Amino acid sequence: MNTMMNEIHVFKSGFVALMGKPNVGKSTLINALLGEKIAAVSPRPQTTRKRQMGILTLHQPDQNAQVVFIDTPGLHQPRHKLGELMNHEAIQTLSESDLILFVMDASQPLSEEDHLLFNTIRQLKITQPVILALNKIDLVQPDKLENVQESFVHELQQAIPICISAVDKTNLDLLIKTILEHLHEGPPFFPEDQLTDLYERQLAADLIREAALNLLRDEVPHGVAVRIDQYLEREEHGAFIEATIFLDRESHKPIVIGKNGQMLKKIGTAARQEIEAMSGRKVFLQLKVKIRKNWRDDDKVLRQFDY
Repeated sequence: MNTMMNEIHVFKSGFVALMGKPNVGKSTLINALLGEKIAAVSPRPQTTRKRQMGILTLHQPDQNAQVVFIDTPGLHQPRHKLGELMNHEAIQTLSESDLILFVMDASQPLSEEDHLLFNTIRQLKITQPVILALNKIDLVQPDKLENVQESFVHELQQAIPICISAVDKTNLDLLIKTILEHLHEGPPFFPEDQLTDLYERQLAADLIREAALNLLRDEVPHGVAVRIDQYLEREEHGAFIEATIFLDRESHKPIVIGKNGQMLKKIGTAARQEIEAMSGRKVFLQLKVKIRKNWRDDDKVLRQFDY
């Protein structure tokens, strides 16, 4: 009886780094695990540009723990300084974590980028446990799933494979159970009601960029950055947010603004709705557009944008 009581009251904690190539569903998975939207999600690669913590605190007889997920930018072949910074931040996060959650797209065959990631794990000589989360199994025919799993595991044999769907929330309970098995006993790092390490104004910037990524043409989104110029609380009137969307090409400005400003209005409406859902209060959002040429290769601008 005493042994059982001790097991119930053991508290585990640790940092879990999510890695994977762009657009494999890392941010969608974080949101699904937390049951709240804290990370921007879009079908565009490299939606995540900075690392962000998602804090899951569990108080159940068999799951008494705090898991701090760290969503990292997708590792990729960089084409500018922003890409280099994103890769550096992702690799640094891997080395500092207690466990690595390697998220892969099970619906697609292994690619050159996948092999780059496998080589990264080998070169870093990772000693932490690695869980291979094969995501998007809702897009895989059931009779082919076993062969798909074998092809991924063959490349990283020390990894623990789990087939999941972040969209359908398939096997997420099994994923959490497996994560907890590999974390050590320890106290929580954050208050139990805290879900992320970012402030509301930072989340608002990400949600505005998410809206732009979802609505704009393929050639525009990667050149988009968002700066929050004002974030004012107006008591019963909610929040007033003024933000600037920066673009790296003059030719993109009329696309973002749209005919008679219609595209910018769509971006603003979509972003406002997400910010209101995130903050739980009414929001007035005002957007403007500016050009900052080649900002992704400008060290000074990257620092201004907190990269």
